[in-house]
Amino acid sequence: MAVATQQTPDRARKRPFWTIERRDGLAGYLFIAPQLIGIIVFVLIPLGLVFWYSLHEWNVLAGTFKFQGDANYRKLLADPAIPEVLGATAIFSVGLVILNMSLALLLAVLVNQKLKGIVVFRTLYFSPVVVSLVAWTIVWSFLLQANGGINGLLGMIGVEGPNWLRHPTTAMISVIVVQVFKNVGLNMVLFLAALQGVPKELYEAARVDGASRFKQFRRITLPLISPTIMLTSIITIVGSLQVFAQIAVLTQGGPGMSTTVLVYYLYQQAFQFHRFGYGATISILLFVIVAILTFAQWQMRRRIVFYEN
Repeated sequence: MAVATQQTPDRARKRPFWTIERRDGLAGYLFIAPQLIGIIVFVLIPLGLVFWYSLHEWNVLAGTFKFQGDANYRKLLADPAIPEVLGATAIFSVGLVILNMSLALLLAVLVNQKLKGIVVFRTLYFSPVVVSLVAWTIVWSFLLQANGGINGLLGMIGVEGPNWLRHPTTAMISVIVVQVFKNVGLNMVLFLAALQGVPKELYEAARVDGASRFKQFRRITLPLISPTIMLTSIITIVGSLQVFAQIAVLTQGGPGMSTTVLVYYLYQQAFQFHRFGYGATISILLFVIVAILTFAQWQMRRRIVFYEN
């Protein structure tokens, strides 16, 4: 028994440091290191700096950087423009999400047919996604003018079109439609991939049971592509809350403040009025809204998302 007790420490000291477990652990950390460093450098540190700036009044032109505590947050709560800005943001986001996802799903169903030349239509519907956003928006700004191409087409059938970008209602509708046409192809491709993954045997069994095409779509297609619907809804909602270039090029937030969404209002406060501290506070508000909506959607997945397993 004494000999065994003496040999145990010797064996422990001779055990190599680089065991298989440690080498595997190091390899795992090395694999995730680039992503982890990217998150720290490009997400966590900027987020921390934005929060720090929101506690200050920073005027670049005057060269001042003064600590103010929660003054910017109290100013945000008392800002009379915030309700109108949030209202415009909500209208834009709801309109964009509903129109984009509905049209994308419809297009995906249409191009998910084995017809001659269908690849051409898939390419045409997706092509706006790869076009420069600014170039796309500038072209539409000319088309939507009072004497632009849209009103020219309406005039050919005897309809006098409005000045699309100079009326509060039509301006918001125009911005939504321009954004939908720009990015609907991306969601269409995601839906198309999901549709092609639905087993054909389920449709055959449903047809044998006498189910109509609408019932097949509602009882088979929608449940099986619900994970993709959840993904596209999160992407589309977050993207709708971050829209900027379309507003800046088409309407500059007008007429009045009818199309002044939260990101454009942030831009105005920070880069036009040089209130960088207040702009940082607005960006914190945007972050909170996006986080809440994303968390709410993620919690809803248990009720609306169907998983085969």
